[in-house]
Amino acid sequence: MQRNSRPLDALLARARACTICEGLPLGPAPLLQAGTNARILIASQAPGSKTHVKGRPFDDASGKRLRQWLGVSEEQFYDPENFAILPMGFCYPGTGAGGDLPPRPECAPAWREPLLQAMPRIELTLVLGQYALDWHLGTRKSRTLTDTVKRWQEFWPDLLPLPHPSPRNIRWFMANPWFEAEVIPVLQDRVRGLL
Repeated sequence: MQRNSRPLDALLARARACTICEGLPLGPAPLLQAGTNARILIASQAPGSKTHVKGRPFDDASGKRLRQWLGVSEEQFYDPENFAILPMGFCYPGTGAGGDLPPRPECAPAWREPLLQAMPRIELTLVLGQYALDWHLGTRKSRTLTDTVKRWQEFWPDLLPLPHPSPRNIRWFMANPWFEAEVIPVLQDRVRGLL
């Protein structure tokens, strides 16, 4: 049964028009995806410069790897009734000495709770990166991302901490082959069941 999506539609329109991060290097351009019937939430960091320009979340090499992990097509991934994509910061934050800057701190407090409340069917939250882990796990996370991901079964089947699928993390993937061998098949089974 299709639920009334008007409250979510209005909320998304306001979020996409948000300018609380005025002054960003490429300007505010919120990137997010949500649907009333979405069952899987991707809680990530913030859009990168490539996705900012394209205007679509995870439309880059990271997104390709993430879709492979999930075992889904682009069509399935970009259907907001399948996947909600809510980064901790909706806009590209700019670049610093070590790569992209952290998500802007104003975004999550302004938008996260109202958007999550408008998506009551979420059954699995995929948490990518330290800032998303801080928000979704708080004190339940370990000192390092690797240690938190190793404890994935403690949060399963409602939540799954993940490393960022960025090509920059290739050394992490090589150092942690258990992740793709053990975690990804279980994730793919769960995603198939939810879709």
